[in-house]
Amino acid sequence: MQAFLRDSAEFLPILLQGVGLTVAVTLGALVLSTMLGLVWVLLRVSGVPALAAASRWAINVIRGIPIIVQLFYIYFVLPDFGLALSALAAAIIGLGIAYSAYQAENFRAAIEAIEHGQIEAAQSIGMGWALTMRRVVLPQALRVALPPYGNVMIMLLKDSSQASTITVAELALQGKLIASSTFKNTTVYTLVALLYLCMSLPLILLVGRLERRLGRRRAA
Repeated sequence: MQAFLRDSAEFLPILLQGVGLTVAVTLGALVLSTMLGLVWVLLRVSGVPALAAASRWAINVIRGIPIIVQLFYIYFVLPDFGLALSALAAAIIGLGIAYSAYQAENFRAAIEAIEHGQIEAAQSIGMGWALTMRRVVLPQALRVALPPYGNVMIMLLKDSSQASTITVAELALQGKLIASSTFKNTTVYTLVALLYLCMSLPLILLVGRLERRLGRRRAA
């Protein structure tokens, strides 16, 4: 135990640097995936067949390609076409695009949960499609989407470790580098697991609270 505490004191400052990059990748990808997800779902429910088909096609393509392949393509292939990105930017963009498809499906399910009668009522008083979405549908849909949105945050936090495959020195890669140089695998990966858990637990508790609150509102 004393050896574990001694090694922890030595390794934690380095691992915490990785935590900072993990948080940066997660937050950046979360913002991008949310914006793109809203774009995909608004195209999907626009009522314009061509736009809906394009959105469906984009979502299926994104979901059908593994995240790690998308990261490799953005970081290693795009420079061949004259677009070179830093590893951090490539990680945020790659994970943001990958998760935008899941965000879109989450938002679509929330929109479809809104009673169609409310949409008809809004249109009957002269609201156009855009105004109906902004004032009637999206405010309600976003509340419904909050609990699964929290689950997406948790998954994205854990999948941020895939950024290590394109040399982003986030938590997983920092742990791997320390373990390979010290051979203290048990200590290093225990610390890595605990740090991920410390970041995930508040999100897990928040999601549970949102689900309970939403359940009470529906029951009422």
